Amino acid sequence: MEEIKGLVSIIVPNYNHAPYLRQRLDSIFSQTYTNFEVIILDDCSTDHSREIISSYTKHPKISRIVFNEENTGSPFKQWRKGIELAKGEFVWIAESDDWCEPTLLATLLTEMLNKEEIAISYCQSYCVLQNEIRWHSSHPQLIEVVDSFLFIKQYLTPNPAIFNASMAIWRKKNFEKVSLDFLEFRFSGDWLFWIELAKTGKVCISGKLLNYFRKHGNDVSTGSYQTGLNFVEGLTILKRSADQGLISREEYRIAIKKNVKEYWPIKSGFKKNRQLEIENMFQIPPSSKTFYVKCIAASIWKSMKSK
Repeated sequence: MEEIKGLVSIIVPNYNHAPYLRQRLDSIFSQTYTNFEVIILDDCSTDHSREIISSYTKHPKISRIVFNEENTGSPFKQWRKGIELAKGEFVWIAESDDWCEPTLLATLLTEMLNKEEIAISYCQSYCVLQNEIRWHSSHPQLIEVVDSFLFIKQYLTPNPAIFNASMAIWRKKNFEKVSLDFLEFRFSGDWLFWIELAKTGKVCISGKLLNYFRKHGNDVSTGSYQTGLNFVEGLTILKRSADQGLISREEYRIAIKKNVKEYWPIKSGFKKNRQLEIENMFQIPPSSKTFYVKCIAASIWKSMKSK
């Protein structure tokens, strides 16, 4: 499919986000940059999402609405479907439970429209629970362009600076160079996706807070944190990055230690087989027994203080 220069294809993948859909779509239609199309994908929602989406059918900015007959079970498979339908030079995956400021697109396109070497452009984001801002990301410069592999080392390890797809837009033609392995993940596929996409060009970082990342009980991350899937997939991606030479063995070791410190105090909340799976992954780089003893001691001390 031939891309239309300057056009942004906005993909809105939805599953059971009826309470948030109108705010999401209205924040898209309010953008000051208006050269865009909207593709809405509903993954067989069981709430009244279909009714809300259908009410926008005649909106002139909507190019496609697709209602799945069966649930795919993967947000990343929905991403791929939307990308295949996209006509634009740029893609924005606007998650259906988030919203944004009217200047998001205009800000993120400022550098991309004139610099072909930029693969990704992203802004900072608030994390919102109900009506409360829990935290937000930050960047020390209003705008900065970072080289491809330096960005992977400094901003995608040990955790991704692009932690919410709605923060970023990217150049569609670069998707041809991206490994589709991210489709095999249930939670951290977006992290792997950004690593793969960052390999294809430079990354433009805006220091402006323009995105609102909504947290709630029905989001994908809640179940993953409760079951420990976030550790399994995250550790898999870190090992992959080390094996490919994207990060050094020492950077990998530091990332593993960070994961151990986060895991140990909460490990009792996971099933035994998941604990074993995670702890086996910690042994991939040789690790000091002393370090693990310290983690165990810290966990015991924390549990004693809470009683």
